[in-house]
Amino acid sequence: MKQKLRIGLVGSGFMGRTHALGFRAVGGVFDLPLEPSLELLADISQEAAETAASRFGFARATGDWQALVADPAVDVVDITAPNKLHAPIALAALALGKPVYCEKPLAPTAEDAFAMVQAAERAGVVTQVGFNYICNPILALAREMIEAGELGQIWGFRGIHAEDFMIDRRTPWTWRLDPAGGAGAIADIGSHIIGIARFLLGPIAALAADVETVIGERPLPGQPDARRAVAVDDQARLLVRFARGCRGTIETSWLSSGRQMQLEFEVIGEKGALVFSQERFNELRYYKVEPDRSRNGFRTILAGPEHPPYGAFCIAGGHQIGFNDLKVIEIRNFLAALAGGPKPFADFREAYEVQRVIDAALLSGREERWVRL
Repeated sequence: MKQKLRIGLVGSGFMGRTHALGFRAVGGVFDLPLEPSLELLADISQEAAETAASRFGFARATGDWQALVADPAVDVVDITAPNKLHAPIALAALALGKPVYCEKPLAPTAEDAFAMVQAAERAGVVTQVGFNYICNPILALAREMIEAGELGQIWGFRGIHAEDFMIDRRTPWTWRLDPAGGAGAIADIGSHIIGIARFLLGPIAALAADVETVIGERPLPGQPDARRAVAVDDQARLLVRFARGCRGTIETSWLSSGRQMQLEFEVIGEKGALVFSQERFNELRYYKVEPDRSRNGFRTILAGPEHPPYGAFCIAGGHQIGFNDLKVIEIRNFLAALAGGPKPFADFREAYEVQRVIDAALLSGREERWVRL
């Protein structure tokens, strides 16, 4: 009989729903020794928590995250609350020796994130942070090809994460714009492309950044004539130097007209190149340098059962997996680690390293200089 693992979820927004779907689906896709049970959901009020708990399938609800963390019936604390709450919730859970699964960015600053890393490592518990895009089987293939030398010496990296969900000046001021929660676009969505760059090519050793606030004020929620100043970035452009020796660029924006999910990268090497777009995330474009240039060109590799764990979802190549499936894979990795398997790649320490890059970019933008990490 499988061991029950009782989940306490804090937050029921977009990512809270995604986490709940992932925990409900993971047992039907993967054979694991642990069976997640949706035990308790916390939200901003008792009413909001009860509504979400009923919708997502949680047994109980509370308007107090502290009560959730302290509840002896909660084995794992899952955090999808606004960024500024990540640290206090996680630290409270870690003090009780409970594993923590937290959405990105881990904390408002690298200093806060490092305190969380230290607490987790002292407690000796498994942690994971929601960089679910690196759980894509196609990205695992890209990393394998790079590490195997199929591209030869890596000469460059171009990465971008751009969306347009903040492009309307009438969009009200929200928690995403609260500087107490950290940076703006560079942390909210840019952390994904930074995390992917590290996943593929390793640590970033130095950077120079141009960080920009374009829309200087936003209306208050429900008060279109009242305005509040915006103190976080709307977009950023980074020149980066990787510790392995190659260089590249990273760009992020939540004001990119017409872009719903432009999470893309290109890795350029001596023997070939790889190109990826999240908008077609079941495909990897591969260019191999051939002596006869008349035959050169990119070819498309379609995700299939040959790229695990795609086969756990579908036995036929080219039929595609989806966004929520990436979360299921991420949760599989977390549960496998809790059962004694390898730790997730994106644990608290990895998320701290991503936050160090974000903080360095903000410093570089303020002081207009290169910053070494």
